[in-house]
Amino acid sequence: MNNGYCAMEKQETIKVFEEKRIRTMWDDEQEKWYFSVVDVVQVLTGSVNPTDYLKKMRKRDPELGIFLGTNCPQVTMMTDSGKKRLTLAADTMQILRIIQSIPSPKAEPFKLWMAQVASERLEQYQDPELSINQAMQDYKRLGYVWNWKQKLGNQ
Repeated sequence: MNNGYCAMEKQETIKVFEEKRIRTMWDDEQEKWYFSVVDVVQVLTGSVNPTDYLKKMRKRDPELGIFLGTNCPQVTMMTDSGKKRLTLAADTMQILRIIQSIPSPKAEPFKLWMAQVASERLEQYQDPELSINQAMQDYKRLGYVWNWKQKLGNQ
């Protein structure tokens, strides 16, 4: 952190969700993506003034306001007008926390997905065989060949 702001590398990109833009920035030092909070709020609420919507969310949910102020840095991102501005940003875990506070039908699919993933992970925690099966599926999905004997032999 530098003066309360993250020093970000110049790896900016735009993610598109339902034809809406979400500005992102890769932080080489932290090795994680940061997402524009205002862009995510706009996409999941359809608000014409997502900054105002976010302010109202913070007032309704004081814990969210504290969370944003404590955990979410401001990073420089390109605006629609082509200018660079400091933008409230959140990493993946932080953005998932913010989505939980969005009282919008558009956010509901994300909330259901988060609940499903959390439930599956808790089941895997209780039964390690489920974790191994999930790892094999992930390897196959990513195009890797799963060779468990080789993986276990290298430990």
